[in-house]
Amino acid sequence: MENNGKKKISLILLAVLIAIGIFYGGFQMGYSKKANAELVSPKLEQGILGDVDFSLFGDAIQTLKGNYYGIKDVSDQDILYGAIKGAVQSTGDPYTVFFPPSDAKKFEEDLSGNFGGIGAEIGMRNGELAIVAPMKDNPAERAGLKAGDKILKIDDTIASNLTVDEAVRLIRGPIGTKVKLLIARDAWKEAKEIEVVRATISVPTLDWKMVDGDIAYFQLYNFNGNAPSAFYEAAFSALVQGTKGMVLDLRNDPGGYLEVAHDLAGWFLKRGDVVVREKLRSGDENLLRANGNQAFLNLPVVVLVDGGSASASEILAGALQDQRGIKLVGEKTFGKGSVQEVEYLKDGSSMKVSIAEWLTPKGRQINKKGLDPDIEVKLSGDNTKDGKDPQYDKAMEVIKQEIGK
Repeated sequence: MENNGKKKISLILLAVLIAIGIFYGGFQMGYSKKANAELVSPKLEQGILGDVDFSLFGDAIQTLKGNYYGIKDVSDQDILYGAIKGAVQSTGDPYTVFFPPSDAKKFEEDLSGNFGGIGAEIGMRNGELAIVAPMKDNPAERAGLKAGDKILKIDDTIASNLTVDEAVRLIRGPIGTKVKLLIARDAWKEAKEIEVVRATISVPTLDWKMVDGDIAYFQLYNFNGNAPSAFYEAAFSALVQGTKGMVLDLRNDPGGYLEVAHDLAGWFLKRGDVVVREKLRSGDENLLRANGNQAFLNLPVVVLVDGGSASASEILAGALQDQRGIKLVGEKTFGKGSVQEVEYLKDGSSMKVSIAEWLTPKGRQINKKGLDPDIEVKLSGDNTKDGKDPQYDKAMEVIKQEIGK
């Protein structure tokens, strides 16, 4: 199924949260804005749950209300919202979430208030909260947080039972205040507490330079709304300077707008080439095709990736790998490729539901699997001493071979 002009605001929720200074999610989000939608009251006893005996739910609630010692502090509305939250969590999908009215309202207030964050994307990896990617020159990076760090505790709250959204609400707060994170890292024997000062987050987009006179090195930090114009300016300059090859660095790039990944893919792919597939629950697929200027179509390219490359980064890297055989150098990517839709319910609550997933042009699953590099280069304390970057060095080695240098 072709994507015939279907407009989807495909935004990682982390991009929405730039204003309050905390990145998270690592996914494409399609908003279904139904602020006035009616809440459909499910008649569970009439088969919405199939052959399940729903009287069990009534028995459980009756037992709770008849026996729980603190029931006077629990309203019937609290019980209803708790039941909905439990139903949503039964999916096992960390990005499918129910927000009761109080949380939805707080979220909106935070967006317009004087709140800050740490400048890192947070996601779920193997059922654990983790840092997907710290942003350049922001508090998380300055405090020493790294992609792949596991978050065990946020201040005094154990993180094991938190959703991504709940963790974000705990981490963000007034600018200038501190948040303590208990972090586990594979290279450490014991977890360590790292204190981060919340701040207004600056959002870098792109750095670039010419290497050895004829190799363009582009480091893309995220796929935000500034990326297309920043990329255009850099690309034009690189072409004018006679670039013969490119290293595209997507390490620690947590993604952003789907439309930006689509736009940038048009520089490298033929018009009409599939950039990404959106697989729906029905099994049908929407295909998003390249329609760009093809200026780098015949340019040798190498892409750098790591565990902090997520979402839109994986879409672009997967497209280049599938359609042109462009080599990925570095480490396995994060694996975030699901699509969320927000539904607003009549009492002010809302639900964010995963409705589809992204696949590479050849149909490879991105979500939960990530992309494997063609050339794996792992970083360690030994090979990164004195500012060394063996992944970058390897990418330069490969691109020089490809251009015959």
